[in-house]
Amino acid sequence: MPTAIEAGLYVLVLGSIVGLEVIRRVPALLHTPLMALTNAIAGISLVGSLLLAGSDRGALITTLGAIAVAASSINVIGGFMITNRMLRMFRPSKAGAHAARKAEIDA
Repeated sequence: MPTAIEAGLYVLVLGSIVGLEVIRRVPALLHTPLMALTNAIAGISLVGSLLLAGSDRGALITTLGAIAVAASSINVIGGFMITNRMLRMFRPSKAGAHAARKAEIDA
């Protein structure tokens, strides 16, 4: 019977492989909604890692929890930055909006 660490590593490896395959097969049109979902999942892992880092279960668990907090925070912040950048691409530019208003007035 595997130990808790072995079982956890097994789940991590299988989850990484399945996640990679799922994300690789997503069409480009769905990347922004997928990124929003990924941010939500990273937020959940951030809450879990905060709980783990704050628990009094020993130095190793606290250290691993702190590393998980740092990694999850980077993931959440980076995900929001990328999502914001992707959404800005769909906003009309000021020059384009000004030209459209002028065309409406002239018509």
